[in-house]
Amino acid sequence: MSNQKRTTLALAAALAGSIVVAGAPAAHAEVVDVNYQCVTPIGPKGAVSPIDIKGVRSGDGYKLTMSFQKGVSSSPVELGKGAMNPSAVIELGGAEQGKVQVTGPANSEAIPANTPIKISDLSGTYTPKKSGKVTFTAGVLTIKALGTTTTCTPKNSPGPSLELDVQGAGGSSGGGSADGGSTGGASTGGSTGGASGGGELPRTGPLDSAAALGTLGGTVLLTGAAGVLWLTRRGQRSAG
Repeated sequence: MSNQKRTTLALAAALAGSIVVAGAPAAHAEVVDVNYQCVTPIGPKGAVSPIDIKGVRSGDGYKLTMSFQKGVSSSPVELGKGAMNPSAVIELGGAEQGKVQVTGPANSEAIPANTPIKISDLSGTYTPKKSGKVTFTAGVLTIKALGTTTTCTPKNSPGPSLELDVQGAGGSSGGGSADGGSTGGASTGGSTGGASGGGELPRTGPLDSAAALGTLGGTVLLTGAAGVLWLTRRGQRSAG
């Protein structure tokens, strides 16, 4: 095989390696329909709402945001501005077992009587203890309004809305629990629970992922270039 052909094949292998690495996913998310059955002061009510959960790197943990695309439950009387306060639990699975408490602001506008209650985005912080793939699934929703409490429980065993590949403070994988996760959101501030991370966690934002993958892809490309240089020098020695 000629020196030129060897050089071409080595460069092609290096470029192919960097392209494969760049295609690796950082997280998996999907909108999941959750069948909430609610126990209210005036009897049972229910509704299905698509739930979206997002995780964004924040310090040593992740800020979780739980979004409701449809309203759940209703009130027989109008709920004035600021009368309704929502909170919920996100269930952890996979590498960690536990719960993360998420909360949100009170309703910014009055909610008419006998209409679905639109839940604002709920947020909280998750700090991983263990390393590995962790799933995040919608749990119990609690609505407090006018001195009453409504509890809505998922009855259709919904699947996870989010999966993250996380790095815990100890760097070990498997098992573990996130006791309480975090309380806090737009209305209450709150305190972060779980273990505090000592090491840097993997980033889930697109720019952070691109930077990490680009670095790895560049390493593959440099390795290929080193092979090209070795083949070229070998060809020159053979020719001499």
